[in-house]
Amino acid sequence: MQNYPILYEALKNAKRIKVFIPYEALDLRTKFKALNSTFWHPNQKLWSIVNTKENLKKVVALFKANGYYEQRKLETKRPIDERKLNKKASEALYELEKTLILKHYSESSVRSYKTHLTYFLSNFMEHDLKQITKEQIEGFIYQLIKKHKISESKQNQIINAIKAYYEHVLGMPREYYDIKRPKRSVNLPNVLSENEVLAIINSPSNIKHRAILTTIYSAGLRISEVSNLRIVDIHSQEGYIFVKDSKGKKDRKTILSTHLVKLLREYYKEHRPSYWLFEGVNGGKYSNSSITAIFRRAVKESNANPWATVHTLRHSFATHCLQNNVHLRHIQNMLGHNNPKTTEIYTKTIEINNKNITSPLDKLINNNNLRT
Repeated sequence: MQNYPILYEALKNAKRIKVFIPYEALDLRTKFKALNSTFWHPNQKLWSIVNTKENLKKVVALFKANGYYEQRKLETKRPIDERKLNKKASEALYELEKTLILKHYSESSVRSYKTHLTYFLSNFMEHDLKQITKEQIEGFIYQLIKKHKISESKQNQIINAIKAYYEHVLGMPREYYDIKRPKRSVNLPNVLSENEVLAIINSPSNIKHRAILTTIYSAGLRISEVSNLRIVDIHSQEGYIFVKDSKGKKDRKTILSTHLVKLLREYYKEHRPSYWLFEGVNGGKYSNSSITAIFRRAVKESNANPWATVHTLRHSFATHCLQNNVHLRHIQNMLGHNNPKTTEIYTKTIEINNKNITSPLDKLINNNNLRT
């Protein structure tokens, strides 16, 4: 991670100037945010300001006053080429959708598979799909990486869509389409401190908003899981939350905080939801986009880590459970992980400092009265 600010050169006719400010540079970030028209782009992890000569001078002066900064060109990704699908390709896309729906894939998964198979079909719709070789598919993926700079995640999603079509729709052998995948990167989850979490969940004055954020953190839920919670899923007598049809179509139980029970009772008395635990204005379940907006506002108001997302609350739950000596197996069950190795990643997120770990040097010197 860069520890100095970066000013990106604005592209021709660009409406905004992009900048990177390290998370640790709180004073610089505060001064930049005070400028008019600044905006945070969570997907790019960049700040921006309206592209004017006056604003550029202000940003340069601000960065110079801070000390060292770097000017850099902003790399842009070319969108993946798509053509209107012909009849044969459209039928292939329909067959994949039908197969996935019959297998009871979620709506979001079906959309994702269709989107990523469309890239493939746009390129090969003049071919006989049954005759396309593994080498041709890998060549197509190679071009996407070289030409369009697709991410490892995007590469895997396209491969998954292609394999789903060939294996589930055409019934081709899995071994035949064993397509090369990117080397798995080991990225540590972003985690909030306990004080940051407390500031975020206490930030909303609206009790429903506060209850939503508190529920996510206290039970380690995904955003879709909290929006799908029903009133009957809260088992206050037994002390657990029932999570129905979570990722991978699995049901599970997770912890129900005693503090959350009190908060939910207050919330229920005020809002009286009828079926879904958290309902929107029109009575349907609360939307994921609304939950994201609540979280972003709380992060901004509490001055917490601006790179945090709603999912960061789930990561923080797991890490804080480990710090409180909760057994890894319990955490795995509460999060709904199939593989314990998925849960073990949180052992690497625990804070390391001289308050909770003693360096062997300190022990050696203290025991032997050596000079320091």
